[in-house]
Amino acid sequence: MSCTILILYFFLKLASSDNNTQDGFLFDGFFKLGGSAEVNNSNMSSHVIFADSGLSEAGQVFYNRTFKFKNSTTAPVFSFSTTFIFAVVSNDPEFSGHGLAFAISPSNGIPGALPNQYLGLFNASNNGEISNHVVAVELDTDQDFQFEDRDDNHLGIDINGLVSVKSATAGYFDEHGHFKELYLNSGKRIQVWVEYESLNQQLNVTIHPIKKPKPMLPLLSLKRDLSPYFFEFMYVGFSSASGSKCSHYILGWSFRMNGQAEEINLSTLPEIPGVTRDNEDDAGDGYRKVQKMLAVVLSLIGGIFLLLLIFGALMISRRRKFIRVLEDWEVLYGPHRFSYKDLFIATQGFRDRQLLGKGGFGRVYRGILPFSNVQIAVKRISHDSSQGMREFVAEIATIGRLRHPNLVRLLGYCRRKNELFLVYDYMPNGSLDKFLYRVPNCMLDWKQRFKIIKDVASALFYLHQQWVQVIIHRDIKPANVLIDNEMNARLGDFGLARLCDHGNDPQTSHVAGTPGYIDPEIVQRGKSTTCTDIYAFGVFMLEVTCGRKPVDPRTSPEKVVLIDWVMNCWDRGAILETVDCRLGNDYVSHEAELVLKLGLLCSHPVAAARPNISSVVQFLDGAAQLPENVSSIIKSRDSSDGSSQGGVGKDEFPSGNVSIASLTFTESFASDGR
Repeated sequence: MSCTILILYFFLKLASSDNNTQDGFLFDGFFKLGGSAEVNNSNMSSHVIFADSGLSEAGQVFYNRTFKFKNSTTAPVFSFSTTFIFAVVSNDPEFSGHGLAFAISPSNGIPGALPNQYLGLFNASNNGEISNHVVAVELDTDQDFQFEDRDDNHLGIDINGLVSVKSATAGYFDEHGHFKELYLNSGKRIQVWVEYESLNQQLNVTIHPIKKPKPMLPLLSLKRDLSPYFFEFMYVGFSSASGSKCSHYILGWSFRMNGQAEEINLSTLPEIPGVTRDNEDDAGDGYRKVQKMLAVVLSLIGGIFLLLLIFGALMISRRRKFIRVLEDWEVLYGPHRFSYKDLFIATQGFRDRQLLGKGGFGRVYRGILPFSNVQIAVKRISHDSSQGMREFVAEIATIGRLRHPNLVRLLGYCRRKNELFLVYDYMPNGSLDKFLYRVPNCMLDWKQRFKIIKDVASALFYLHQQWVQVIIHRDIKPANVLIDNEMNARLGDFGLARLCDHGNDPQTSHVAGTPGYIDPEIVQRGKSTTCTDIYAFGVFMLEVTCGRKPVDPRTSPEKVVLIDWVMNCWDRGAILETVDCRLGNDYVSHEAELVLKLGLLCSHPVAAARPNISSVVQFLDGAAQLPENVSSIIKSRDSSDGSSQGGVGKDEFPSGNVSIASLTFTESFASDGR
């Protein structure tokens, strides 16, 4: 990991030696937080902060002498007052840094402080500790949910940590009492007053544009005794967290104990590099501004018009592919489109701590929709690849129109630049594989497992036979089965799904699915049918019952392949030995035996020997019994015959002891799908 040296740079000139006293000082020069280090005044000290991240820089500037804030350890804090003029200049509209802060600290600089969201004040281990003895006023230009920030343009009073004890959107109250918002990262020069009155134990923070009179009403007012947070002698200074694309300037600074800080002479303020005063002053001549704006607009109107034409042509060319692929379903699903802003806020900026899981196509984040407080799961996909695009279209075209209690509900979608987003109901208990393998103390009992198997069977019955089209899921496995807060199973992830009309075969030309759940006939024929899902569901039933994966190379040789192990145990009359040993004897033996045998039947290598999903549902519900010759069908697994493409219903199982080769296909794919 590269180590970026984050350096503090400032030019500082002393207004007059007479302006500096034992109880205060006045500087009218400027210093810049972030850049190359150069210190020109003996009364100021700068600190270089090292960080492992190249995302931001952090700098600290503190007055080199302490000020006496108390007469003794237990005495009250004296009154104090400070004012400073600052400007935040960003070269990139997408990045405005994290902000800066005025700080009162027991040390000349704050050791161990981090940049980025920590503003050069604290770090992850000491944030919020009472031992810090740091009081600060933050001017925050980034909303960080970790510290309960109200927005990305606010002031806050921080005591020993970055969760502000009081905060407000940056702005001021005019002479009529109307609130006027100020944008901290506008590049304009803005003045701040921080004043503490010892008698009333009140800390006031006021912010306003320069050349505007100081408002009578402060923006923040905190009534609190600051004595417990201060030592007798303390330092005053600034800290910031910025980057190469953002600069923080302090253009003037005045401080005084037990009195009003001296006013800063606005006429002597230095220029901000790259910013003219005419552009950044709020109180300039109105007519001159309008005149200049008109001149700029008139001079650039021809160029802007030409740029718009070029931009429009480029966008049409770039999106031509998406128009061809998406225009039909976008018209159909337009009302279910979410805004990117809502999804960004819901997932706290798609932070890693909101991550629920990730796969080959993208990541899934937990979120809470603003205003409604509805919990959602957001699947974030990149469509740079044709595979990602196909997955997105497949999910929109299928699950977006499906309504079944055992299917994950798709709430809507969003497209932004090169990213696609699918919004689902949030399943608080996560995926089934978590219960089977990843969380030992969340083991499922037999009643729960049997219900989950029946729930997934019900979902497949809906997909194969009850919806207006036949839907082949092609990726049935525990990771794609989610558990809701009532422990109901819901089948999700339709990224590999294929549709066809009842009576027609789906056209697929490649093998899809997860190893261990893939139908052997697909490998030979490269064509998916509903029997493809039946095979995977058979493996799924065995996995849930036995509590182990389809292939486990870590176990003994005879147990490596789950299907073979269950078959061998059945051959020697001990099929129930394969039931998950963690259940002990706490399971219903006839239900477990039914599921194991049905799992072997569904995962038969020959598609013609497998029942269709309606028969499976009847077997699980007890509405029908497995055929008497099921043993001969299941154990004849070495036959190479598999010319048929459909399943065999419960009434079509042959009677007598016959080989699989003698089975005749009686239900086509079309009838299986009805």
